[in-house]
Formats: sequence, C-alpha cells, structure tokens
Amino acid sequence: MKKIIFRLILLTVFILIATVTYLSTVGIETKSFNSQIKEKINKLDPNLDLELKTVKLILNPINFTVDVKTIGPNLIYRSKKLEIETAKTKILLKYILQNKFALNNLEISTKSIQLKNLLSFIRVVKNSPELLILETIVKTGHVVADINIEFDENGKIKNNYSISGFLKDGNLSLLKKISADKINFLFEIKDNQTKLNEINLVLNEKKLSSSSIEIDNSKKDIEINGDFSSKDLKFNKSDLSLISDLFPYEIMFESINFTTKNDFSFILDKKYKIKNLKITSKVNLHELSAKNNFDIKSILPDLSKNILLKNHLINIIYEKDKFDISGKGSALFQKEESNIDYIYKKNKEVINFKANLDVGKNPFKLSFINYQKKKNLDSKIKLEIISNDQKQFLIKELDYIENKNKFLLRNILLNKEFKIENLDKINLEFKDVENKVNQIEITRNENIFFLKGSSFNANKLIEDLLDSKEDKKFELFNKNLDLNINIDKVFIDDEYLLNNLSGKIYFKKNNINDANLSAFFSNDEKFTFTVNTNNEGKVTTLYSAKAKPFVKRYKFIKGYDGGYLDFYSVNKNNKSNSKLKIYDFNLKELPALTKLLTLASLQGIADLLSGEGIGFDEFEMNFENQNNLTTINEIYAIGPAISILMEGYVEKNKLVSLRGTLVPATTINKAIGTIPILGKILVGKKTGEGVFGVSFKIKGPPKDLETTVNPIKTLTPRFITRTLEKIKK
Repeated sequence: MKKIIFRLILLTVFILIATVTYLSTVGIETKSFNSQIKEKINKLDPNLDLELKTVKLILNPINFTVDVKTIGPNLIYRSKKLEIETAKTKILLKYILQNKFALNNLEISTKSIQLKNLLSFIRVVKNSPELLILETIVKTGHVVADINIEFDENGKIKNNYSISGFLKDGNLSLLKKISADKINFLFEIKDNQTKLNEINLVLNEKKLSSSSIEIDNSKKDIEINGDFSSKDLKFNKSDLSLISDLFPYEIMFESINFTTKNDFSFILDKKYKIKNLKITSKVNLHELSAKNNFDIKSILPDLSKNILLKNHLINIIYEKDKFDISGKGSALFQKEESNIDYIYKKNKEVINFKANLDVGKNPFKLSFINYQKKKNLDSKIKLEIISNDQKQFLIKELDYIENKNKFLLRNILLNKEFKIENLDKINLEFKDVENKVNQIEITRNENIFFLKGSSFNANKLIEDLLDSKEDKKFELFNKNLDLNINIDKVFIDDEYLLNNLSGKIYFKKNNINDANLSAFFSNDEKFTFTVNTNNEGKVTTLYSAKAKPFVKRYKFIKGYDGGYLDFYSVNKNNKSNSKLKIYDFNLKELPALTKLLTLASLQGIADLLSGEGIGFDEFEMNFENQNNLTTINEIYAIGPAISILMEGYVEKNKLVSLRGTLVPATTINKAIGTIPILGKILVGKKTGEGVFGVSFKIKGPPKDLETTVNPIKTLTPRFITRTLEKIKK
C-alpha cells in the first residue's frame, strides 16, 4: 500500500511538474478571456475596440502570474485599424483559477504602421498637447513601436507608461515656406517626458541631424531642448530672404555655404506660442556671397559688386532680446583678400559692433583731404559702433593706421540721418598725395569745438569748392556749431601757404553765419575772411594780398601773375550782390580774350598777350547771384594796353551771354584828349596813333561759345565815364 501511495505521489508530482513545465514553456491557447480583454480595452474609450485571435497563456511559476500573449490583433479606433504585431499582459494566477480577468499591464509591439494612425491611438491612451501638434503637422511616415501600459486596481492607466520605437521616412509640414522630409529617429515617451534620438531629416531640401531632442510636459508649459547640426549646407537667395531683416538694406545675400552645430531650447505655452527661445551655434562658414549696394567706391576704388566671405569661424547666441555674433575670417570686397574679426551684440534695441579689418594691399582713399594709400602698403581699420532705439549711432572708436599715417576718431554721435550730434575728438596725421604733411586735431570743450594743428593742405578742399558742379548743401552737423581755428601752416596750393590761420566760425543750420579768420603770407602780407549776419543779410568779405593762388585755379586763365584781391558780397533772401576787385596783375594767356583780339584785328595786342603778357591796373566785377543764374551788371578792366567794359549773364552749366566793348589804350587817350582842359591834364598833348575799338558778343553753351565783333567809331559816354573814374583814382 505504501508503495502504491508513494507511486501516486510521484506520479502526481511528475504530472504537476510536466504540466507546469508545459504551461511555462509551450503554454495553451484559448479564447476564454477574449471578451474580458475587449471589455477592459473598451473601458478606456468607447470608440476603442480590439480584434483578437487566439490568446496564448504561458505560466510564470516564480511570480505566480500568467503571461497572456496574442499575435496579429488589430486595434480599432473609430473605424481606423491599427495593426499590431503582438500584444502581451500579465494576469495573477489566482484570477485564472477563478476564471476572472484583471488587466494589470499591457505590452504592445506594433507592425510598421502609419504615423498618423499611431498618434491617434497614443492620444487615446494619454492625450497631450505635443501629440496634438504632431498629429496636425504630420503628413507621412512609418512607425514601429513598443507600448507598455500599467493599470491600477480600478483599471485606470498609471503614469508610468512608456512608448519606444523608431520613425522612418516621416514628412512634416511646419509652415508655408518650411517642410521637413525623410525624417528618421528613435523615440521614447514616458509619462510627461519625450526623447528623440539619432534624428536625421531634410529641411527645405537641406540635410540636418540631431543627437537628441527632449520634450518636458511636466509643468504648465512645454519645455523643449536639444541640438541639431549640418554639414556643407547651401542656401540660395530665396532661402536667405527669411533673415534679410536682421541686416542693413545695403546688404543683399546671394548664397551661403556652411557647416554648423547648434544647441537650442524654448518653451511652448498653452496657445502653442514659442517663448524663451535660445540658440547657441558654432558655424564654419565656407563661403558667403552678398550683393554690395554701398556707394563707397570713392573710398575703396577697387570695390567689387559682390562681397565674398570665406573660411569664417563664427559663434552665435540668440535668445530673447539678445543676438550675439562673433567671428573671424577672410573677406574679398576689393581685388586683394582682407582679414577681418568682428563682434556683433544686440541687446533689446541697443547694438554694439566691433571689427578689426586688415585692408592689406588694397587701395584706400579719402579724396576730400587728398589722402590715398599706396597699394603696396598694408593698413588696418579698427571700428566700434553703438546704436540705440532712438536710431542714433555712436562711433565710439574708428582708427585707420597705415605706416606713419593715422586717423583717429572718438565718440562721434550721429542721428538717423547720419548728421553729427556731437563728437569728442578727431585726430589726423598723414602725408597726402602732394607729399604734404598734415597734422590737425578737432576737440570739444562743452559746446565749443577747436580745430588746431601744425599744418594742413587745403589745396584739394579749395579746388573741390570751386569746381563743384552741383549746389549740394553740405549738411554735416545736426546743430549749430562754434568752431575755433588755430593752424600754424595752411597750404593753399603747391606754391603758396598761409601762416598762423586763426579765428572763429559760427555755423547755423550747417551754413556759416559769422566768421572772422586771418592769416599771413610769407612776407607778412595779409589774408582775411569775414562773415557777418544781421537783419540786412549776410555780409562776406575776402581780402588776399596774393590773388594768384585763387585766380589761377580757373583753367581758362593761364599765365596769371601778381595782384591782390578784394571781395565783398551781401546775401539776403537767397540773392547775393557782390563786388570783386583785383589790382595790379598781368595776363599771359586768356583764350577767349586772344580770340577776341584776333577777330578785332588787334594782332599786336594779341601777340603781346601770348608773349610777355598784358598788364592790368584794375579789374572790377559787379554781379548778382540767384539760384543758378549769375547776372553780370558790369565788368571793367583797365590797363596800359587795353580796357574792357562788359555785361551779361551766365546760367550755370547751360548758357553764357556776354556783350561789351574793348578799346586799345591809344584810342582811350585820343578820346579823353579831346576833352577841353581835362584831356590835356590827364593825357597830354600827344594823343597817339592806333585803331579804334570793337564791340563784341560772346554767347552759347560753356563748351561751345561763339564770339562776334564789330568795329566802333565812337566810345559810349558810359565807357568814357568809367575810364575817367579809374584814371582819377
């Protein structure tokens, strides 16, 4: 009996072990729990249904649980099918023995499914704003995912769920001008955390990659941070239009080629607005091409139509109210490459820009002060500019250094029209193209400016003022200005210089309102310039003991020598009345006068003009200026050989119209000699011989004047009267 009982026990144990082994390895298939599983799934959402085939049960004897697994089920959500590879759960053994179903967890492994369908399912399990956004922008893509869900005693989903998998060939439509294609990445979603890893995509046909992007939904707003990088990115003109507003309108980007690595973070609020965006970037700029619209060819003679930046290493920081760029590399905007390093900082509306530019062997000109760098010499520019929300620009520092030449500017404040509001200091020390040494400095003491120095070459400045073909108002300052001047030497041409130029000038609305300047030529001969503005108008005077430096600048006058100059003018209501006098000078060549003498058959005097020259005792011109019209009321010149009386008008750059009388000195003596008593006193008894004078007309465009002459038999009373006035003096 004992043997039988022992054998029964052994058999029972064997059967039990075999059964447990079979159930834990092979398991059994059943449909007994299908209805209960579907009921539990349906409780999550009435629209959610589960198509189940045979369910396989595998015993876990250690944990006293049963693994429930089904292959090829389908989740149905509002008539949309989601194909599942496998679905697994664990049920306590006691519930199996009681023929009850209590769902503790659910593990789902999907087939390759459409991303949109998966997002719909995930939102049923655990809805979140980021999933809604994804579902809106997703167009295509396939996902393989593992979904793990745990349920509490009441059958509700716990917060420790997880979803992991990968996305292949995704497509997103972000904005009208932005699309993302060929998106591939790994993902992991846990409660309020989403991680995307090993991301690769094509954004607007540009390849990008990211090692990680994290999304945190545990707080009131969604926090997103991550990185992205790219290699050999190329953008054309249309791509770059998105960032054109960050730069001056004179710069129009054409193309760019670069490699970049970036970190970013931002917050997405409940209205899906981006806040606290921060981006840090390291950029290897291979090449950037931009169209150059800056009109500075007068400064950079070899300036190209395109600006080319090459091999720049750039660091960028962008966040709320802040945009920083720093970098260095080569720049090609003239024929030779230049090296540049720069720092651009924008904090709210305040911009700070610093740069160091190695101009290299490229040419550099400042024509208004007659400076030009030689091509074989190196030069450098150092610049710092600050601008604010009032659209003011402070040139805090601008240095140009070339050999011993230097231009130093400090704290020059410009308004939005680029007029000077204020300045602290300008220092210029250079040798100009005429090999003249210039050393001047402008400083400020409260509201008074001081221009002082040891030497300055004003030759080019005077030439530009006299040769100006347009009436451009020189608006340099935005306010009235008191300027004190004290310069030891001022070169006015290659022959003459002024010593000890000193005095004051008061500028009102960028015009000289009052002035009093004085200087001396080499033999203590005086030079003065004054302006006095009152209710009667603006009175300007100029006296120069040397007339030649000013007269010889008119190219139609050649061989001028000697004389002194006296000028007086009154300007009121934009109309000026002026008188110019020149005394005791000599002319060797004046083409218009030579032609006139030749036509009048006064060849002897014409020969004299082209030979040793014709002397004049006095030249006087009375004229009016208004707009572009100069009305010459009278020009009278008298000398030992000839005298001229003339009047007419000149329309600037359009028309010249003059008429007058030219008379040899012998004729004048003869005419005056006929005057009783006075003639004998002034001329003497011998009147001399010679031809009578001529009347003439000169008319036409400035470059195509036509001259006509007619002989005269008598002199007009006006001519004789003017001559008598001069002789009496």
